[in-house]
Amino acid sequence: MVACVAVLAGVLVFRAGVSDRPIPSAAPATPPARSPSPSPSPTASPSPPPPPPITYAARGDGTWRFAAGGGGVVGRSGTLMRYRVAVERGIENIAPDDFAAEVTRTLSDPRSWTGDGRWRLQRVSNGSPYDFTVYLTTPGTRDELCPGDDGYTSCRNGERVVLNVERWVLGVPRYGAPLDAYRQYLVNHEVGHRLGHGHEKCTGQGRPAPVMQQQTLGLHGCVAWAWPLRDGRLYRGPAGSYDDPIPEGP
Repeated sequence: MVACVAVLAGVLVFRAGVSDRPIPSAAPATPPARSPSPSPSPTASPSPPPPPPITYAARGDGTWRFAAGGGGVVGRSGTLMRYRVAVERGIENIAPDDFAAEVTRTLSDPRSWTGDGRWRLQRVSNGSPYDFTVYLTTPGTRDELCPGDDGYTSCRNGERVVLNVERWVLGVPRYGAPLDAYRQYLVNHEVGHRLGHGHEKCTGQGRPAPVMQQQTLGLHGCVAWAWPLRDGRLYRGPAGSYDDPIPEGP
């Protein structure tokens, strides 16, 4: 048997005997599918730089920068007490208005002194009638404004509510809560003295410390608590204080 091969119109055909079987030409190859181009990632906005740290002299010059403006009355009822806010010259990188905003935010919280209807508080500008002033002071000026000269603690002396900038910046060791919480305690404790409250002791192991406990010097089994009120009610401990030593150093 003779096999014949013919090429017809580009089709290859084999003839072998009486059987003809055409073989189609190969289909053209399909190009591979393209992967979609990835979308460009959105450019992240750069984070703002952190504010410069608060710095301070060991002793300022005893002059003050007062916060501007004031605010509305906070509290639904009770005796109205008006206060100013000032930062001593010699303390850098904290504007009086920024410090005043932190103080006002603390005193306006419903867990603070106005929350149970006994007090109303209002921040006023310098030159307006006022009942007390919240000062942020250098350690040395703190010793001029407060009884004693420990350079460490804060105090209330008459109409002066004196907050030591060293505590504002560094807090205290072993407080067991963030610095913001310690600052809230500091404001509430010293303003509490201006409102007529004395020192109190821990209410029991593991319980929140009363805000009028000297938490700066020790917790005595309590845990840090920055507010006068708990569950909308004044939270108090036994009257008195502990004979805690003043820590050495900042």
